[in-house]
Amino acid sequence: MIAHLDHLVLTTIDAEACKDFYVRVMGMRLETFGAGRIAFRFGDQKINVHVRGHEFEPKAHLPVPGGLDLCFIASKNLEQVIGHIESEGWPIVEGPVQRTGATGPIRSIYLRDPDLNLIEISEQLGSTAEHSQ
Repeated sequence: MIAHLDHLVLTTIDAEACKDFYVRVMGMRLETFGAGRIAFRFGDQKINVHVRGHEFEPKAHLPVPGGLDLCFIASKNLEQVIGHIESEGWPIVEGPVQRTGATGPIRSIYLRDPDLNLIEISEQLGSTAEHSQ
């Protein structure tokens, strides 16, 4: 019934710090839409942004900054990702560590965005062909 995730909504305290992190550190593209709304686009997905106290309706029952735990699959190998994050001066809080992703084994690092959401960046390990059937 469900094919894929289109977007999710992140609630932030500080829109400028949020933009800096997701564009500069995470390499996403800033997009504006509607009446001045912002989003971060990557691949065929995006993260829409709400600023706490100025959320758009309808919204989550309890939209709070720092409540997300997100895992992204990188388009580069994890060593390149680590090099980029370190060059941007952003702290890695854990990793690399091996985990299990939606399609099989992954190797991950963890960091926190300005709102303290937990951000996992991973590379897929091995073949995923057997998981896509």
